[in-house]
Amino acid sequence: MNESRQVPSVAVRHSDFIVYVDESGDHSLESIDPEYPVFVLSFCIFRKPDYAEKVTPAIRKLKFQTFGHDMVVLHESEIRRKKGAFSMLSREPREAFLSGLTEIIDASEFRLVAVVIDKRKLKDKYVRPAHPYHLALGFGLERIYRLLLSARQDDARTFLVCEARGAREDAELELEFRRIRDGANYFRRPLPFDLIIADKKTNSEGLQLADLTARPIGLKVLRPQQINRAAAVLNEKFYRDGAGNVLGIGLKVFP
Repeated sequence: MNESRQVPSVAVRHSDFIVYVDESGDHSLESIDPEYPVFVLSFCIFRKPDYAEKVTPAIRKLKFQTFGHDMVVLHESEIRRKKGAFSMLSREPREAFLSGLTEIIDASEFRLVAVVIDKRKLKDKYVRPAHPYHLALGFGLERIYRLLLSARQDDARTFLVCEARGAREDAELELEFRRIRDGANYFRRPLPFDLIIADKKTNSEGLQLADLTARPIGLKVLRPQQINRAAAVLNEKFYRDGAGNVLGIGLKVFP
C-alpha cells in the first residue's frame, strides 16, 4: 500500500517592519488641478514593536480624550475642512487635538519614504507617461528595499498596507505591485514584499498616519517657502543615506 507523503511547509520569516501607504492628489493626467498638480505617495515604515506598543496606544488615547471613543478615522481632508467628527469640535478642543497629534507624530519612531510626481512635467516630458500611482509605487518599493538591506531585513517578508480605492483600481494596483515585486525594478530581482489592500473604513492608525503625511509633503515640494509646520516635523522622519541626504533617498520628486 502506498503511503501518502505530506510536503513540509516552508516557514516564511516576517520582517521587523510594517509599511502603511496612502496618497494625496489624484492620478489623473487629463484633468490636472493647477493649485495642486502633484500626486504624492507616502510610505510610513514602522518597526512592529514601536507601532504596536507606542504609536497605536498614543493615537487611541488621544481619540478617547478628544471624542470619548476611538472609532473616529483620521483623514487629513476632514480635519482640514472641519468635516465629520471634526465639525463638532470647537476651537480649543480642535487646537488641543492638533497639538497632541503633532506631538505624537514627532515622538513616534518611524521612517518616511515619499514620492512626489509632478503631473504637468510628467505629461510634458513623455509621449506616453506612466500611471502616476504605479510610477510612485515602483520608486517607493526600491527605496524601502534599500532600507531593509541596511537593516539586514532583506531576506524576510515585509507587508505593505494600502487603502482600497475601488475594484478596478485595486486590481490594477495588485497587478502592478506583483510586476515590480517579481523583478521589474531597479535591482532586477524579486523583492521581499507582500500587499494588503484594506477597506477604507478600516480603523488603522498606520494608514491614518500615512494619510496625514502625504499632503504636507506635496505642499512643501510645491511651495517650499510657505510655512508648513507638519512638513517641518516630518522632515526629521525621512529615510536618509549615510551622508544625511534626503532628496532622491527618502524623498523622490519626479520628473
